[in-house]
Amino acid sequence: MPHKPILFVDVDGVISLWGFDHDARPPGAFTTVDGIVHFLSAAAGEHLLELGEHFDLVWCTGWKDRANDYLPHALGLPGPLPHLEFGTPAERTAHWKLDAVRTYAQDRPAAWIDDAFDDSCHAWAAERGAPTLLVATEPPTGLQAVHADRLRRWAGALPLTS
Repeated sequence: MPHKPILFVDVDGVISLWGFDHDARPPGAFTTVDGIVHFLSAAAGEHLLELGEHFDLVWCTGWKDRANDYLPHALGLPGPLPHLEFGTPAERTAHWKLDAVRTYAQDRPAAWIDDAFDDSCHAWAAERGAPTLLVATEPPTGLQAVHADRLRRWAGALPLTS
């Protein structure tokens, strides 16, 4: 059976939106996670559900395993999903998520959707031997149809592997 590419999914700024005009907020709902109020995008859940047909979804967030405690049910996603664990600040050599992303991705095609890429993320993507796509979002709007379409087209253009 062919392997799907990996889609590393950030939460804050992708699914949990912030910085939007509260008088014209996007579709979604407020929820409390460990005592902190988050606004979860309805569109992101719909897009991720569909993207799960093309990708192996992996949480790539500071929420770590707690993402599975809240997000699959709130967004209508199957779960639990795999999640990354990040090293301590002293162990990090670049973007705080990059070492974990690099280790998990190995040589598989991988896409990563996040609102906070830096130069080290772009350098890693450019230097990888496997197909790699970084998709940047804006925290007030998060994952939108344009991002999901780009991800689907990219995954569809990959050669099938086993």
